[in-house]
Amino acid sequence: MKRLIKNSRIGKVFFALMLICSFAACKKQEKREIAEGRIVQNFNKDWNFQLGKHSEAKDDSIDLTGWRTLDVPHDWSIEGEFSEEHPTKPEGGALPAGIGWYRKSFEVPADWKERDIFISFDGVYRNSEVWINGEYLGKRPFGYISFQYELTPYLKFEASNVIAVKVDNSAQPNSRWYTGSGIYRNVHLIAKSKIHIDHWGTFTTTPFVSEDSAKINLKVKLKNRRDTLKNIQIKSVILDHAGQKIADKERNVEISAEDSLEVTQEFNISNPKLWDTENPYLYSINTSILQNGKLLDNYKTPLGIREFYFDAEKGFFLNGELTKIHGVCLHHDNGALGAAINIHALERKLKLLKDMGANAIRMAHNPPSPEMLELTDKMGFIVQDEAFDVWKKGKVKEDYQTTWDDWYEKDLKAMLYRDRNHPSIMMWSIGNEIREQFDSTGLSITKELIDIVKSIDTTRPVTSALTENIPEKNFIWQSGALDLLGFNYKHEAYEDLPNRFPNQKFISSESISGLMSRGSYDMPSNERRNWPPAHNEEFDGNEDYTVSAYDQVSAYWGSTHEETWKTVKKLDHMAGMFVWTGFDYLGEPIPYPYPARSSYFGIIDLAGFPKDVYYMYKSEWNKEDVLHIFPHWNWEKEKTIDVWAYYNNADQVELFLNGKSLGTKSKKADDLHISWRVEYEPGTLKAISRKNGKTVLEKIIKSAGDPFKIKLEPNKSEFIADGDDLIFVTVDIVDKDGVLAPRAENLVNFEVIGGGKIVGVDNGYQASLESFKANKRKAFNGKCLVIIQSNGKNEPIKLQANSEGLESESVSIQINKKAKS
Repeated sequence: MKRLIKNSRIGKVFFALMLICSFAACKKQEKREIAEGRIVQNFNKDWNFQLGKHSEAKDDSIDLTGWRTLDVPHDWSIEGEFSEEHPTKPEGGALPAGIGWYRKSFEVPADWKERDIFISFDGVYRNSEVWINGEYLGKRPFGYISFQYELTPYLKFEASNVIAVKVDNSAQPNSRWYTGSGIYRNVHLIAKSKIHIDHWGTFTTTPFVSEDSAKINLKVKLKNRRDTLKNIQIKSVILDHAGQKIADKERNVEISAEDSLEVTQEFNISNPKLWDTENPYLYSINTSILQNGKLLDNYKTPLGIREFYFDAEKGFFLNGELTKIHGVCLHHDNGALGAAINIHALERKLKLLKDMGANAIRMAHNPPSPEMLELTDKMGFIVQDEAFDVWKKGKVKEDYQTTWDDWYEKDLKAMLYRDRNHPSIMMWSIGNEIREQFDSTGLSITKELIDIVKSIDTTRPVTSALTENIPEKNFIWQSGALDLLGFNYKHEAYEDLPNRFPNQKFISSESISGLMSRGSYDMPSNERRNWPPAHNEEFDGNEDYTVSAYDQVSAYWGSTHEETWKTVKKLDHMAGMFVWTGFDYLGEPIPYPYPARSSYFGIIDLAGFPKDVYYMYKSEWNKEDVLHIFPHWNWEKEKTIDVWAYYNNADQVELFLNGKSLGTKSKKADDLHISWRVEYEPGTLKAISRKNGKTVLEKIIKSAGDPFKIKLEPNKSEFIADGDDLIFVTVDIVDKDGVLAPRAENLVNFEVIGGGKIVGVDNGYQASLESFKANKRKAFNGKCLVIIQSNGKNEPIKLQANSEGLESESVSIQINKKAKS
């Protein structure tokens, strides 16, 4: 008996010690979790990929022989060969689509067991289905929306887990432009405390803004996934751009077991720095959830303090200043990179537009990537965020109409919750050229969609891009629900809009559809052309599938750039306009059939090289001095050439040919350019702009000799060795004196050694069938482009360019050692 008692006592002591150790281990684990707060991991690396139907890919263990290993974002369509036979058709870029599978194996640390774990996709095109360890998580048809799934119940800790994603873009055509295919935006793995801020769970507004003070409201939605009531503290700190604390608020709350709670915090800031398009000052709000002083969760919300409104008579006001909206429409592709998102490509694109003087972007015709909105916040663009290109009535066979009934509310809400904290967004658009505007179903659908928007955000006006400007024919307008009327094209009617739609606010939501190929010119330049003249009507185009870069050609529904801008510029009630488009994009190759496979609409070509009309906008929208003359100066002798000049900040421009004055000209009335008709002779064309007799700028164009050598010009001299950074290298074919050979089409071969790899080549030619993923490219009108990406190696990059018969060139790009890789 004594032995039993003794053993019993030993057992009790041992059991108590075990409890203490177990409790200590739990406390240690809890302490580690609390100390770390939210964990967000980049989940882009080392996916396996295979095209085709592979239903076995969702299983835990399969043979991956023949599967590629790659990083996402990834667009498999851009890797394919062009063909008129692809079901995407030339309108969809004439590139392949189909079905693809992605798999990724990963381990989850044991100390995540007390966390809720999610996988977040910024965008997958299209019809994505996701499995974790063979368990089905769900389907998301819409290719432009962000979404997440919870993984917690299905994970194995300290063991291998497999995420599998099926992407089905086989139902074609499903778009009027190139979409790309695959996991083309970023993926993240997120681990949260059981008590956390909900998905997209903060909302900040600025109900009062002045130069002296601003009131900030912050709503935070909390979730308690534990089975007991919890007392927690919510603390929010407003930080300025340098990270210094400006204001903070703390609040203690109780949150019931398995419940949600919304908490509001109010701040007052003195002498705020306001966000605008020229000085887009950004604050941030760091929100922390604490329990007994320990961090459970943390979340950062962007904050830009600004006040804006639209006025029926005067247009648009930002921070009390009348501001004309100088906007462009953008599709989501990045040229030779396809749909695959890369923030460096977006930044290059937006910088070109900013330098031109653009201050606004319409996201056509779908929600953009999160990175795009981060950049518009940072760089100072006014944004129209657009949800849909179609509603129930489609435009092509397999577009969003096929999933509208089940998904429109979920997708619209996802866009609103995700994007509503971005200060750059100042308009929500519920649709583009929606067919329901022509029948009575547009009444109820419009009201329902706007009710959804207003239930989530009442701080921004809601618009829709309309084509019908006769009130009795437009049922979306007749709903009475729109805050802002956006009209596409038909600029001749803009002046009369206030009479047709009294007391309404207006913007040109899409305009122009001018057609151009960079560096190509047809004479005479004053011959106005619609290509095609009407839908499916034949026309006499150019045999080489080019369109003149003079501002003289548009699609039949559009106008020249000058025609529409002259109209919008003079009408106070027009808040501004969005040009179709800022950049050429893949697909929709109007006016030509295949082999044309990308658009002609852009102010800037697909490779990122500005067309001449870029400088018209720069002379109008940018305060910097501008003088741009064109065309190039290599022609047949005695041919009559029209020489155009875009200029500003000057009274007149004088043109010289080989030192002889051809006369001085000035813009008259609402002119946006001046021109001379010149009999060609080789040599030097020089223009001088003057104001009050003093020279403002000089520009020279020289006749080029035969192509002689290659010139390389990278857009940066240093790069970050992070496996993500991009270098865009402009490749010029020049004569022996370094003058661009404007008609050169030499094939250039590229080789990269060191810390980079070639990820794209282009030349801006809309009918080129060369691969974007090759290591060579023909020049188009003297230029082409090679895009290099860091491969993660900590080595400088050396690019070598060679072409038969030309002097070779190389360039080195060094590592930015100060930047964090």
